[in-house]
Formats: sequence, C-alpha cells, structure tokens
Amino acid sequence: MSRLLVSAALALAALGIISSAQAQPGHAPKLRVVECGAESCLRITGHRDDSAAPVLINGHEIAVTGRHRWTARVPVAKVRNWSAPYARSIQLSVANEEHSTQLPIGLLGTRGDLAMLVVSVK
Repeated sequence: MSRLLVSAALALAALGIISSAQAQPGHAPKLRVVECGAESCLRITGHRDDSAAPVLINGHEIAVTGRHRWTARVPVAKVRNWSAPYARSIQLSVANEEHSTQLPIGLLGTRGDLAMLVVSVK
C-alpha cells in the first residue's frame, strides 16, 4: 500500500500537480527559540538545492549561513514586526518554495502585567 502512495506522489510531482515541497516533507524548514544575548531569537534551519537561492520570512529576505544546509538567527522582535498580531505561523520561502511553519504558541502575543490572581477552593 505504501509503495502505491509513494508511486502516486512521485507521478503527481512529475506532472506538476503537486509541488516538490509537498512531495518531500523532509525539506521543510525547522525553527526553534534560542537566546541571542539579552533577547530571544528564532533559529531556523533548512535545506536548499541552490546555495544562492534567497530565504525569506513573510516576504523579507534574511541572511543565512551555510550553503545547501543553511541556518539563520532572527530576533523575535523583528519577526513580530513582520507578522500579523498573535500569528501562529510564518511563511518561509526557500528558492520560491513556500512553507508555512508553525510558531510556538504565544510567541508573538503581547506581554501583560498580572495585577491580581484569584484562586478559589470548591
């Protein structure tokens, strides 16, 4: 059964019905929140076939290190400016392949001061 699915996916990719990004899910970029000095950053890693291909977050080109296996560090504040309020994902474009990458929940939310917390016992 799995051979049939793989064959069908390869046939559809060859015909251009589905993109190569969908046919090869292992090439989707991954992200993680890391420390960058006093602030937090997103460390984004991925793979690209052409080492000169640009990498964009929400339409903004970012600097990457590495050739085919690349890494980028982007401050969370910059990603917040480039994204919609309370966004849960960002659009990554690598060599004209679009990837919607999930962000950690609440990453782009606002910080609020908690004035009071009421706990009651039932």
